[in-house]
Amino acid sequence: MINPYLIHPATIMEKIREADSIHTYRLRLNDEETRRNFRFAAGQFNMVYLFGVGEVAISIVSDPEEPERLDHTIRSVGRVTSAIAQLQLGETLGIRGPFGQGWPLEAVRGHDVVIVTGGLGCAPVVGAIDYMFRRRRHYGSVKIIHGVKTSRDLLFHERFEAWGKQPDTEVLLASTRPDETWRYHVGVVTDLFERVTLDPAKTMVLMCGPEIMMRLGVPILMRRGIPATAIYVSLERHMECGIGLCGHC
Repeated sequence: MINPYLIHPATIMEKIREADSIHTYRLRLNDEETRRNFRFAAGQFNMVYLFGVGEVAISIVSDPEEPERLDHTIRSVGRVTSAIAQLQLGETLGIRGPFGQGWPLEAVRGHDVVIVTGGLGCAPVVGAIDYMFRRRRHYGSVKIIHGVKTSRDLLFHERFEAWGKQPDTEVLLASTRPDETWRYHVGVVTDLFERVTLDPAKTMVLMCGPEIMMRLGVPILMRRGIPATAIYVSLERHMECGIGLCGHC
């Protein structure tokens, strides 16, 4: 068990550009024993710490079966994330965690799965999607529904294309302000709920993104016959400590 109060140094092994001001950082914990003992569930997050600047809560987007590889997708929007964006390969960040509940991937086994995300909300489910596809025979049909504001906001292009080629899998994308290159749905992500074929008796939903999307989306899915107990949502709050002590969240 990793002590959540301690900051564990980690080296940036790769820095992958996803979009304007958004990068995925592939980190490797420096201490061998910490690497060996670090475990997380898909959907959990770490507090990523930049020494002398501060820390931010960032979802882990890598496969939990590969705990020695920690991928975090970070948008440069504030003081800490903007400072992290200046770092290069070989430089050091700190890790505290993991925190959060994670997705119920064992409970989802044997079911059809609908994954609904919006904006950077796709990051918390990336690890879950990869986990399911590496164990494809344990899950039914998979429908990935993702919405963005502009075409430039679409992250993980290669992943979406690869996911769409998986057996019995459908990927639907929506943008409210697309450019001329956009070839998918124009509108809000909840428009796409009516386009998918669902078997409510064996469907489970994983949803993460803007709260307005979840607030509007859950009733639509329930009207289609999916019970509330089969819909899992991941709510985000601005974190200061990650463990509920400071009360900021």
